[in-house]
Amino acid sequence: MTGDDMATGSAINPIAARKDAHLAIGLCPELASSDATTGFEALRFEHCALPEIDMDEIDLGTGFLGRRLKAPFMISSITGGTDKAADVNTNLAIAAQQLGIAFAVGSQRIALEGQGTGGLDLSLREFAPDIPILANIGGAQLAAGYGLTEAWRAVEMIDADALIVHLNPLQEAVQPEGDRIWRGVLDGIAMLAKKLPCPVVVKEVGAGICGSVACKLVGVGVQVIDVAGAGGTSWAAAEAGRIEDPSLRETALLFADWGVPTARAILDVRLNCPAVQLIGSGGIRSGIDAGMAIRLGADIVGQAAAPGLCATDSSEAVIAHFEKLIRELRLTCFLTGSKNLAELRRAALL
Repeated sequence: MTGDDMATGSAINPIAARKDAHLAIGLCPELASSDATTGFEALRFEHCALPEIDMDEIDLGTGFLGRRLKAPFMISSITGGTDKAADVNTNLAIAAQQLGIAFAVGSQRIALEGQGTGGLDLSLREFAPDIPILANIGGAQLAAGYGLTEAWRAVEMIDADALIVHLNPLQEAVQPEGDRIWRGVLDGIAMLAKKLPCPVVVKEVGAGICGSVACKLVGVGVQVIDVAGAGGTSWAAAEAGRIEDPSLRETALLFADWGVPTARAILDVRLNCPAVQLIGSGGIRSGIDAGMAIRLGADIVGQAAAPGLCATDSSEAVIAHFEKLIRELRLTCFLTGSKNLAELRRAALL
C-alpha cells in the first residue's frame, strides 16, 4: 500500500486503512521482526538410527473441532476483511481444503460493522467444505461493547466451526489509536463460552499465553488455546513501522521483544491445562519446529505470515509451502522412530 492509498483509505475508513497496513506489514516479516527467539533453538530431538518404520506409512492425521485433519497444521489469523484481503482469503481457503488443514480468518470487525466483507462470507465454506474454519473477533471489542450478537454473526457469516477471541494488549497499547480499556474481557469470554453453540478459542497475536492465564481461560469454559508466543511476528515492531512520532515509535520498539517464547508457552500451558486443546504458533518456521511444538504439548501448529505471503500469489503457492512443512514433519517423525503424532509426543529430547 502506498502512502496515498493509506491516506485515501484513512479518509474513508480508518479501520480498513489500518487493517490494510497491518496486512502489508504482516506479509513482510522483516517489517515486524524482533530479536526474540521461540525457544525451539535450545532443544534437539534425539536421533534414532534404527527407526524400524516405513516413512511413507507415517500417519500425520489428527482430530480438531470435530473434523479430521490430514496434517496437524492451521493457517492462522492474519487477514482482515478489507478489499485487499479478499483474494488472499480465497486462496487460503482453497489451499486449506486441498491440504486438509484448518483455516482461521483474521479480524471480522469491518464485516461486522457493515463496511465490506473482504471475502469473509459464505463463499469461504464453499471453497472449503470439509475443514475446520475459525471465525475471529478481538478481545478489546468485548470490552468496548461487542457481545453475543456480534460473536454469533461472525460465526454465521462464514459458517465457522469455532470462534477465536484474539488477545493483543501489547499491540493495542503501543498503537496510537489502540484500545486501552481491557476491563471485562475475561467476563466477555466467559459469556461467549457459556452461550455460543460452538467452541471458543482464545489466542494471543505474538506475545504468548502463560499457564496462569490459560487456567483462567479454561476455568470460564474456553476449549482451545492458541499460545501465539514470542519469536515470530512482533506486532509492537509492526506498529512502530506505522508510528510517525519518534518518541512513541521508540517506546513501541522497546517492547518488540516482549513476550513468552513459544516453546515455553506451549510447555507451560500444557502442564497447567492438561486437557485443553492446544495450538502452538509463533515463529514456527519449519517442520522440525512443528515437531518440537507437538512434542512439547501442542495438538496442532499454526502459521500465518508465510502462507499469507504465498496467498498473495496463488492457492498453489500456499499448497507448495505446506507440502514442504508436511514433508519436513514426516521426516522428523521418521528420524525419531515415530509412526504417528502420539509417538512423536513421546520422542526423546536432548
